[in-house]
Amino acid sequence: MKLNVAVFFGGESVEHEVSIISAHQAIEALDRSKYNVIPVYVAKDRRMYWSEEMQDIHFFTGRSLAEVCAASEQIEFVPEGSRTIMRPVKSKLFGQKEISAVDVAIPVMHGTNGEDGTIHGFLEMMKIPYAGCDIFGAAIGQDKVMQKHILHDNGLPLTNWFWAYSWEMDEHQDEILAKVHKLIYPVILKPARTGSSVGISIAHNDEEYIACFNETSQYDEKVITEKVVKPMVEINCSVLGNSENAKASVLEQVGHASADELLSFKDKYQSSGGSKGSKGGTKGSEGMASAARIVPAPISDEQTKLIQDLALKSFRVLGASGVCRIDFMMDAETKKVYVNEINTIPGSLAFYLWEASGVTFPQLMDRLVDLALDRQRVRERMTFSYDTDLLKTYSASSAKGAKGAKM
Repeated sequence: MKLNVAVFFGGESVEHEVSIISAHQAIEALDRSKYNVIPVYVAKDRRMYWSEEMQDIHFFTGRSLAEVCAASEQIEFVPEGSRTIMRPVKSKLFGQKEISAVDVAIPVMHGTNGEDGTIHGFLEMMKIPYAGCDIFGAAIGQDKVMQKHILHDNGLPLTNWFWAYSWEMDEHQDEILAKVHKLIYPVILKPARTGSSVGISIAHNDEEYIACFNETSQYDEKVITEKVVKPMVEINCSVLGNSENAKASVLEQVGHASADELLSFKDKYQSSGGSKGSKGGTKGSEGMASAARIVPAPISDEQTKLIQDLALKSFRVLGASGVCRIDFMMDAETKKVYVNEINTIPGSLAFYLWEASGVTFPQLMDRLVDLALDRQRVRERMTFSYDTDLLKTYSASSAKGAKGAKM
């Protein structure tokens, strides 16, 4: 019997369109002999839509997102006994009352209001098993401040850094600049909770720093400042599995498609460059898979093993699950390696790294489904609530003076 697998994509995020691309790569890779694939589009206003035609990315190309919604059916999810049902919001008199039950969900929503744990919380409430990180791993993966503290506390190598709230620039500018001077220019500024190089910039002096800080503050209230690693080689590694059993992929060296100091959003997702050295040929493989990169990374076996070990440790201490990508920076002269960040729902689901590791895209999707079901089986053995007589014995008089008490 086939499993009903819902792929969630879109969302209220600057990476909305990137999510559509990544999701359709995943949709195409799901084995139709094993799964009934249900595309679920989350519009920028957070309403959910479905159409059988959504399985083809061409449903989204050549038309506006408003036209996509108009050509689709708005849906909702409702728990019914042991099942969760997807049904139309507006049911017609003789129309379909139920579209499908959902057995497993695969969230492919990049960035805020999705990858950050938002969609995971929704799926938890609906009791739908889902692939990838749980709520806590997703939230930590999105918030680079929390992430860096955990990595540091577990002895993983980081560049020198600090963070500040956006409002602090108005009240504590001198203190912030003093911290910058200790790092020594140039420095890189990042929003704490965005991805895909959005809002990231480099400052070389105080004037540039203040301007960059204000720009970055438009994307997040928490701003991270790091010492630039230069000359820098960017190395990425994907990890697949869970806390008990995880495997690291081959590495990739990411090149820049422009002469800029940073790999920009345009470089990542609008580059026409190919994947040098990587196995390809997957239809619709635009996105992260099309950025300039070398797979496997041209570094020594010792460096490769070191980075893979650091990736596995980062994956574990951050509470990650599913398929993630951990990004590293390596000083091209000293060869010192630093953990940059984890991407809990990486662009293209990092399929190109797994293809180069001997795992096909359909096999990767099978593994994600298995991991989702395994976690659900574990959770079903756990206790989340228990019956008490608290309300039976509760009365207004007995509660008097007990305000704020926690049972």
